[in-house]
Amino acid sequence: MMMTNLKKIFISLACLGLLIQVASAALPLDWFANESKMPTLAPMLDQSKPAVVNIATRSHVPVQYNPLLNDPFFRRFFNIPQQQQPQKRTTQSLGSGVIFDAKQGLVLTNNHVIQRADEITVSLTDGRSFQAELVGSDPETDVALIKIPAEQLTALPLADSDQLRVGDFVVAIGNPFGLGQTVTSGIVSALGRSGLGIEGYENFIQTDASINPGNSGGALVNLRGELVGINTAIFSPNQRVGNIGIGFAIPSNMVRQISDQLIKYGEVKRAYLGVQMQDITPDLAKAFNLDSNNGAVVTRVQKGSAADDAGVKVGDIITAVDNTRLSNADNLRNTIGLLMVDQTIALDILREGEQKTLKATVKEVQKPVVEPSAHPRLSGATFGDIEASSPQYGKVAGVMVYSVKHDSPAQYSGLRPEDIITSVNKQAVSSLEDFKPLVQNNRTLLLNITRDKQTLYLFIR
Repeated sequence: MMMTNLKKIFISLACLGLLIQVASAALPLDWFANESKMPTLAPMLDQSKPAVVNIATRSHVPVQYNPLLNDPFFRRFFNIPQQQQPQKRTTQSLGSGVIFDAKQGLVLTNNHVIQRADEITVSLTDGRSFQAELVGSDPETDVALIKIPAEQLTALPLADSDQLRVGDFVVAIGNPFGLGQTVTSGIVSALGRSGLGIEGYENFIQTDASINPGNSGGALVNLRGELVGINTAIFSPNQRVGNIGIGFAIPSNMVRQISDQLIKYGEVKRAYLGVQMQDITPDLAKAFNLDSNNGAVVTRVQKGSAADDAGVKVGDIITAVDNTRLSNADNLRNTIGLLMVDQTIALDILREGEQKTLKATVKEVQKPVVEPSAHPRLSGATFGDIEASSPQYGKVAGVMVYSVKHDSPAQYSGLRPEDIITSVNKQAVSSLEDFKPLVQNNRTLLLNITRDKQTLYLFIR
């Protein structure tokens, strides 16, 4: 009996020693420098928290009303008074941000935090508040850069997110539910998450560190206090359920690429290869005599594009870009879309079972022709063909709404930027050429619109 107990004690001590060894390899060295100290993240957080800010926005949104109220006969018949200035309602939202450049006062956040905001207020941990101006934003990756006129700021250093591994400890810092700065911890649950339909370009870090509404734009840091990602979204079965341990952050390397362009151009000049692609299904893999489903098969090559100049052909299977293996078509699209314009890359392809490497110099996406509408109720909006860099390109046929001015008839009619109009008065449209005569020759319009993966009708007269 005594020997059995001693054996159990020996095994327990051995396990404890192993746990301490593993923990000491992952945690900061000063955690175990003094036996009298308890392990804590406080020293790291004391340095990191001042770089994470709270963001409050205010927007003035027009109130939607029945379009019949625009008809003078209708108003007279029902004795409805003349409409005055269109009514507006004020909306407010809360989010988070990360100080990116202390000298310049640059703050990173999500595009959806500041989108359409008329006022952006940044509050620091020391109690100071500043009105921010927008430097630039990229809705496709959900990254935005704002600037505040502040001194004595603390910025977070950016880590190399390509070095992250599943199982690494991470800490999320943000402003959930407007409670104020809050810290949660967890691990990296997965890497390279894409195809979720959250953003146009996706390469998310998945984490179980609690991320809730208001955390958007906040920091995901490693145990050295370096920024590894910008917290962006959570997965939830429905809106009534909060965090369930599945959160997503934009990797710091992607953030660095986007912010460099926002600083230089105020926008992202997205690179374009000039191909349409398709995932490799098991049936396609069998048809092409492939050993795996990794990569993307080329279904169309645009004439005069970078791919055309490089010699890419329909039926080629692109397996890697600059020696980075590709898993699917979305992976290829994300990789190309994050490159700098005029950058030369190596494309590894399979053509009829033969391995080839082609050199391609990616070009800037050519913006489609954008024109205002001749219909009075659509004035203030610009329309154009769906651009090649859009996630909807090749998937939806229609005309895209590129911009809508504040207080314009188009805004009060219910149009929003990035709406895709698929039909006018029940007639399908696939280009500006189809769209223009239909809106010019009809007083009343019934528009079928795709918005945020949903469809709706707008009746305009």
